Amino acid sequence: MTTENPKLTPKIFLNKVLAGTAQGTIIALIPNAVLGAILKYFAEYKLIAMIIDAALIFQLATPLIIGGLIAHQFGLTPAKMMMAGGAAFAGSGVVKFNAEAGAFLGKGTGDIINIMITASLAVLMLIWLEGKFGSVEIIALPIVIGVGAGLIGMLTYPYVTQITVAIGKLINNFTDFQPIVMTILIACSFAALIISPITTVAIGLAIQLNGISAGAAAMGIAATTVVLVINSWKVNESGVTLAIALGGMKMMMPNLFKYPIILVPCLFTAAISAIPVSIFTISGVPQSAGFGLVGLVGPLASLDAGLNIGLLILSWFVIPIIAGLFSKFLFEKVLKLYDSKVVFAYQG
Repeated sequence: MTTENPKLTPKIFLNKVLAGTAQGTIIALIPNAVLGAILKYFAEYKLIAMIIDAALIFQLATPLIIGGLIAHQFGLTPAKMMMAGGAAFAGSGVVKFNAEAGAFLGKGTGDIINIMITASLAVLMLIWLEGKFGSVEIIALPIVIGVGAGLIGMLTYPYVTQITVAIGKLINNFTDFQPIVMTILIACSFAALIISPITTVAIGLAIQLNGISAGAAAMGIAATTVVLVINSWKVNESGVTLAIALGGMKMMMPNLFKYPIILVPCLFTAAISAIPVSIFTISGVPQSAGFGLVGLVGPLASLDAGLNIGLLILSWFVIPIIAGLFSKFLFEKVLKLYDSKVVFAYQG
C-alpha cells in the first residue's frame, strides 16, 4: 500500500478517511432509512418485520463498513480492510456488554468520530507493520490490529463521546431563549451537524429535545437536505442526489471539510425554515429530532402533534425549497461566494 503513495501527508490522510467515512455511512444507513420508513406501516406481517429487522441488523455493521472502506482508500488488501473494519467495530460502542442481560447488546451505529479514530489508527498500524511479521502475518495482524486497535478505540470511546455530550449541552442552552431565536439557533445547529461526523440522532436523544425544540432540530436537518439536493441536482450523478434525498447527507462530509462555505446556504435556509416552527408550533419528539425529512420522520411527528396537512406541506417542503433556491441564487449568482459545480461535487 505504502509503495503506491509514499508521500502520505496529513491532508491526504484526512481526505481519505473522510471519503471512506462518507461512503461507509451511506451504504450502512440508507437501507434502514428507506425500508424502515416505508415498511413500518406493515410491520404486523412476519416477513415485513423480518425485513425491518434485517435492515436494523445491517445498520449495526456501520463501524465495520466504514472501517473497511477507510482502509480501502489506502489500497490495503481485502484481509487488511477487514482487520481495520473489525477494529473500528470493536471500538465504536455499537455493541456493549449489558450486566443486567448478561449479554452483549447492539444498538445504533456507534460513535462516528471514534470509528474514524480507531480505523485511522488501524490503518497507520497496518502501514507501519507491513512485512514485519513475515510468514505469521495472517495470525499476528488480526490480533495486533483487530484486538489492539480495537482495544484502544474502546479506551478512547468514553472520552470521544463527550464531544457529542458537550455539543448537546450547548444546544440545550438554546431552549432558554425566546421561541423564534431558539428555533433558529437549534435549526442552524442541526443543519450543520448533519454533514459533520457528529450523530444528530444521538444528540436529540441525549438531551431529550421535545416540542418545538425537536421540531426545530428536524427542520434544520430538512433544510440542509433540501440545499444539498438543489445544489447536487446538476452537479453529481443522479444516484448521489437520490442518496442525499433519502438520508445520506453525511456523504458530503469531505465537501464540508474541503469547502466549509457550503454551510452558508445550509444555515441561511435553516434559519428561514425555522421561523414557521415557532409560528405554527411545529413539534416533535426526541426520536424525531435527528432525522428531518428522512423517512418523513420529522413531518409525521409534527402531524401526530396536531399540525394540519396544509401547514405541514407549507412548512416542511414549500418554505425550505423556496429558501434553498433563493440561497443558491443569492450566494452563488449574486454574491459569487462559491461555484456549486466545485464545492458540491461529491468528493467520495
